[in-house]
Amino acid sequence: MQIDMELTFNIEPQQQERPRATGRGRFIRMYDPPKTAKFKRELKQLATEMYHDAPLEGEIYLKVAFYRKIQKSISKKEHDRRASGEHRPIVKADLSNYLKSFEDALNGVLWKDDAMIVHEEIDKYYSDNPRIEVEIYAKET
Repeated sequence: MQIDMELTFNIEPQQQERPRATGRGRFIRMYDPPKTAKFKRELKQLATEMYHDAPLEGEIYLKVAFYRKIQKSISKKEHDRRASGEHRPIVKADLSNYLKSFEDALNGVLWKDDAMIVHEEIDKYYSDNPRIEVEIYAKET
């Protein structure tokens, strides 16, 4: 299986937050909180600028690395450990929540639907340069 695409999105990863609800009479509308909605819009825009072909179909295999910002309130020694990858993020946000907002944002742009994703390798790191790196392999059916 060859790499179909390698992309780097220079955007700070954002977790999928719990959906909010608003009601009018008997109808309830669910929506993303503002931070999540903004992240999804921006990521979708970045992907649209980078990828101009039709969304992938068939089996999709992903390798995703989320690089989150290093906190400023730590020692230089700890900063260096985090920047080198010696210490990885074990605090919130959950890796699965980063992945959920990432997959949802790219529906209809990189892939037709995130239900087509059959395998994922996911990592979470610290970095002074927050970003999301992805390798996408696709097997047409």
